[in-house]
Amino acid sequence: MTDLGRVIAWMSGALVSFCALALAIRGLSASLSVYEVLTLRSFGGVIILGAYGAMQGGISRPRPLHLHLMRNFVHCAAQVCWAWGVVLLPLATVFALEFTTPAWTLVLAVAFLGEQLTRGRIAAVALGFVGVLIILRPGVGSFDTRGLLVLAAAVMFAVQLTTTKFLTGSNNVLTILFWMNVMQLPMNYAAHFAIDGHAAIWTGLGWSLAPIAAVLLIAGLAAHVCLTNAFRFGDATLVVPLDFLRVPLIAVIGAAVYGEPIDVLVLVGAAVTAAGILWSLREQRAAVAR
Repeated sequence: MTDLGRVIAWMSGALVSFCALALAIRGLSASLSVYEVLTLRSFGGVIILGAYGAMQGGISRPRPLHLHLMRNFVHCAAQVCWAWGVVLLPLATVFALEFTTPAWTLVLAVAFLGEQLTRGRIAAVALGFVGVLIILRPGVGSFDTRGLLVLAAAVMFAVQLTTTKFLTGSNNVLTILFWMNVMQLPMNYAAHFAIDGHAAIWTGLGWSLAPIAAVLLIAGLAAHVCLTNAFRFGDATLVVPLDFLRVPLIAVIGAAVYGEPIDVLVLVGAAVTAAGILWSLREQRAAVAR
């Protein structure tokens, strides 16, 4: 049963959280490296989810361990690419390219989970590809190769989502999220040590940045909690169009806060991608109804 009021409420929280997360990463990047920011996010996740798990009576071990490790390595790399995109590119471009993740997930679900290739899924992938071409515009003067970072992140996010779908059969959500942060904490710190070139961390994090750091930790967890609950109270054909509102919302925020020009073609490309995803979801819903 769909509860429209709750879906809108949870999706409103998700939209605010995802936008706040991007703003927090960009705000902290002036004093911390991308790898320090991601290490901080993982560290906060371990503390918050560990405390919550203790109150719930404990957290289960990850099963199977090797698949958790693979998933989190890919997810860690995806977050690095996405965070660099947030720092280097207009925020609307980052969110629009990230919106291709569901299309890549459909491809991987067919290839590795044995799901059926339907007309709707073909349309989702094709329109996703068209959307990317509209956003990036290869071959013209406005093409920015840095956008390929976010596109790579979207593909890796799709790997992470496909793996998560498999892991939910033997792990609850708390187990997946807690061990995600535990495993990615040393990965992010190792990247900081190797690329930033020193062992000391968060030296640029003063009290003036504490509120932004708090937003990073809270928004990073709240975004996923809100989105998960939105799917609990409504099906994907309702949630995905609402999730698409992230793109015009972050475009307005980017213009207001950073003076980023609103690129109509970025919005058009994201809309084309969303249309393909929605087509696939409606086809799946009709098949279930039959």
